Amino acid sequence: MSQNYEELDFKKTPIGDLMLRRRRMFQLGDTDIYEVKLGEHYLMTSLFHESESQLARIGLDKTDHEELDIIVGGLGLGYTAAAALEDRHVKSLVIIEYLDAVIEWHQKHLVPLGKTLTEDSRCQIIQADFFAVSRDDTKSFNPEFPDKKYDVILLDIDHTPTHVLNQTNKHFYTEQGLSEFSRHLKKGAVFGLWADGAPEKAFCDHLAKVFSHSESHHIQFENPITGGSSEGTVYTAIRK
Repeated sequence: MSQNYEELDFKKTPIGDLMLRRRRMFQLGDTDIYEVKLGEHYLMTSLFHESESQLARIGLDKTDHEELDIIVGGLGLGYTAAAALEDRHVKSLVIIEYLDAVIEWHQKHLVPLGKTLTEDSRCQIIQADFFAVSRDDTKSFNPEFPDKKYDVILLDIDHTPTHVLNQTNKHFYTEQGLSEFSRHLKKGAVFGLWADGAPEKAFCDHLAKVFSHSESHHIQFENPITGGSSEGTVYTAIRK
């Protein structure tokens, strides 16, 4: 029987104090809720994860490549990667996660999808800075295959293109940053990004200049905490 509140892990990291906790809410009965905080920011919750799943489903739906090599930027609680692995076309999936502690949560099965991801032979988790690698097309997201490019790259790390967890991430969301990043994709490959809130016009304009085709998909989903709905955006773009 779980406690009503339990701190499962706490670590100091280069970008703030990181906490994983499990709790229950009276109105939800015996449902265990897993939450991640970074400093004062709530990064994610298992209570609603439609956004992470929609990122994978919408992103993969945009490609016609038969066998898919995928990168997921940001591990979190694993919902984006798990949704992507449901697609039978996925041949390999590499998750790039900056924080060692988040990787450990999955390896130790402290979070609900830890076993799902770590026991899938197609899935590999690599500790690295997604944004640093994205700027350097002489390196691959997977050091074992330095020349490899990818069919789909899905990103869910920052809140939005303008509300970032670390100021060094801002470069990625510029026209130059996206241009550098695009060289990690195969021709005709897909980039997908989740962000909170409504689409941002400036970022849409950057995507349109770098990629051959881009779209923003407005997503609404139920929020059990507020009793209402929340919104977000999945941006998709196709490499020229």
